[in-house]
Amino acid sequence: MNDSRHLDWPFFEAHHRTLAIELDRWAVGLLVEETGDGVDKACRRFVRQLGADGWLKYAVGGTAFGGSSDTIDTRAICLIRETLARHSGLADFAFAMQGLGSGAISLFGTLDQKKKYLPAVAKGEAIAAFALSELNAGSDVAAMQCEARRDGDSYVLSGDKTWISNGGIADVYVVFARTGEGEGSRGVSAFVVESGTPGFEVAERVEVIAPHPLARLVFKKCRVPCNQRLGEAGRGFKVAMATLDVFRTSVAAAAVGFARRAMEESLRRATSRKMFGQALADFQLTQAKLAAMATDIDAAALLTYRAAWLRDRGHTVTVEAAMAKMTATESAQRIIDASVQIFGALGVVSGSVVERLYREIRPLRIYEGATEVQQLIIARGVIKAFHESEQSRG
Repeated sequence: MNDSRHLDWPFFEAHHRTLAIELDRWAVGLLVEETGDGVDKACRRFVRQLGADGWLKYAVGGTAFGGSSDTIDTRAICLIRETLARHSGLADFAFAMQGLGSGAISLFGTLDQKKKYLPAVAKGEAIAAFALSELNAGSDVAAMQCEARRDGDSYVLSGDKTWISNGGIADVYVVFARTGEGEGSRGVSAFVVESGTPGFEVAERVEVIAPHPLARLVFKKCRVPCNQRLGEAGRGFKVAMATLDVFRTSVAAAAVGFARRAMEESLRRATSRKMFGQALADFQLTQAKLAAMATDIDAAALLTYRAAWLRDRGHTVTVEAAMAKMTATESAQRIIDASVQIFGALGVVSGSVVERLYREIRPLRIYEGATEVQQLIIARGVIKAFHESEQSRG
């Protein structure tokens, strides 16, 4: 079952609907969730597949650099992530990290930087990563300790980054470090660092409940040419936030995809499982669960595609993306938990679809800004809008 009625919503154009339908057919035929050959190898395989068959062109901006359009199409990214997440969490991860890892280059890179990196990312020939988080500086970017000291025509990077997705398998990393132009977030810059650069090493791999490549990175007097800096010195926070504004909305879309798969599995189970002489779906308690699940999915999807539509129309969507991310991930957690309950003992069997979904949804409530951080962003935005409204009145 693939309920595609939401594609008729006015947020989408004809090419978005075609994209979603064609990708779903592709995913059914080619994606395999089993990763017995190792998560790194499986992730590389997904990147190659997605690139070779033209899906990664939506992850980068600029037709001259292999992208599908001159600017990143947020609705396309969200539809792709929702569709891939329904089929394979790791395939969704592989696509998302190509976008997030190269997004800063698409948005802020020089012509030379875009020519050098984006075509390979779009073809699946190079793997990208986004290195922002540190042990004590995840949501609080101002607490960053990794530093980059200017030395002639280079910067020398020193410090650690952790919980870096694609760490250990990426070819190119966008790294954020403190350069000291100002206090807090005003003194951070962004750099493109290639794998194998002297002084840069993968210190350890991090194992998590939903397996994907994750690592702690260490920079020991790692020399990076000045022409590898992204954007202006001291404006790295702007680079990071602009990138996250695009891809935070897509996290919500992935959560919607996980939730839709849980709903599909729940309906299949509830309508086929016999209990006390009737189908599980005939019980009002089950129907109440299914009703709540369906409503949560539509609410999350509406917020998600509103944010994507607004961004594609040129609006700043910091608050709207936060609303979408918070609502979609929190509701998907409830939906998947309810699905496990509907499956009973089968729902906690290792390797079952709903057990996998249960592990995959939990990190989404944390990465790219935990739910509590989204609440702060939304509240501050609402308060700011209220003050501006009051001032304009008088």
